[in-house]
Amino acid sequence: MLALATAACGHPRPVPPITLQQQSYGRFQPVVAYLQTQVDSAFPGATVAVGYGDSVVLLAAVGHYAANDKRPVTTETIYDLASLTKVIALTTECILLVDRGKLDLDAPVQRYVPEFRGPMKDQVTIRYLLTHSAGLVADLPLWDSTRTREAALAMVDTSPLVSPPGTRFVYSDLSAIVLMQVVEHITGRPFDQVLADDVFTPLGMTSTRFAPPTTWRDRIAPTEMDTFFRHRLLIGEVHDESAARLGGVSGNAGLFSTAPDLAKFAQWLLDSRLTPGRRPGVSRPQLSPQLVLQFTQRQNIPPGSSRALGWDTPSENSSAGTKMGPNAFGHTGYTGTSIWFDPDRSLFVILLTNRVNPTRANTKIFQVRRRVADLVNEILTPQP
Repeated sequence: MLALATAACGHPRPVPPITLQQQSYGRFQPVVAYLQTQVDSAFPGATVAVGYGDSVVLLAAVGHYAANDKRPVTTETIYDLASLTKVIALTTECILLVDRGKLDLDAPVQRYVPEFRGPMKDQVTIRYLLTHSAGLVADLPLWDSTRTREAALAMVDTSPLVSPPGTRFVYSDLSAIVLMQVVEHITGRPFDQVLADDVFTPLGMTSTRFAPPTTWRDRIAPTEMDTFFRHRLLIGEVHDESAARLGGVSGNAGLFSTAPDLAKFAQWLLDSRLTPGRRPGVSRPQLSPQLVLQFTQRQNIPPGSSRALGWDTPSENSSAGTKMGPNAFGHTGYTGTSIWFDPDRSLFVILLTNRVNPTRANTKIFQVRRRVADLVNEILTPQP
């Protein structure tokens, strides 16, 4: 089954409602047609959402739930977002905490998490965690080396640095796990509850959460047969092994969501970035435009890195494709997910897939992401 929503484009306005009208695919037919050609090649199924101006102009689903589950996916199918968790959840909460004066980007991590200790650890700042330049390794075998969440966090906090802080880019799940602890120490609440209270519930993201209940199982696209330590097909359990050892609630992975929910988030973030000032009386969370701009711009830490704060920016062979503007920002997830923004055009492109089903060996999603982004940009670019 395919689903679509289109609406007229317009000027951005603060936190607009999603406006959807059932119509044909129209000019976005090439995007949907291309994704259909990738079913059972790059992924079993996928959903795509495109926002332009103040409207969602494309919302579609192709394919089926899994290699051995031929039920057609819909736009309400729930996907494991993997590392999109780092930006949708973790980075967003950091923006809110900075705006409230509770988090200092240039403060040492040890101010918030005293357990984060070891040689040179006193030099690691929040900014270094957000730019993946803290000197931490990419990951640790938490699933195999620890048995509890507490033990896993202790292993992360005491792991040695492999380079001086701020000198080397290493995309690190450990940085996100440490930063999650910072959030929990500041707020005094579990990470998943913080995000539910501060972001997902206020935005009406009713199909977005960590550790989804079993009642959601039929709507969740399976990921992979876990051959590491769970030894079962993962449906509604986080794919990432480190996040699994942390009980499915982590800063690096664990969030599940749908394309419509992420479209709500994307419109809110875009409008927050573009709106000069706050509107009194608005019940949804308010983000400082200046802070959103700061978090989505390249930091050049270390020199030459494409990373913003939490977010990434386009680079060579980027999943953003070749046609995003100079201020574009986005992120990807290992399971086959991605979200990219071109704020100068009030544009976002969301692609959710379970490319790791049946196996993570399938890497065709890399070219699919780029092609989808380019197709969308070509369609929205006026012809001479």
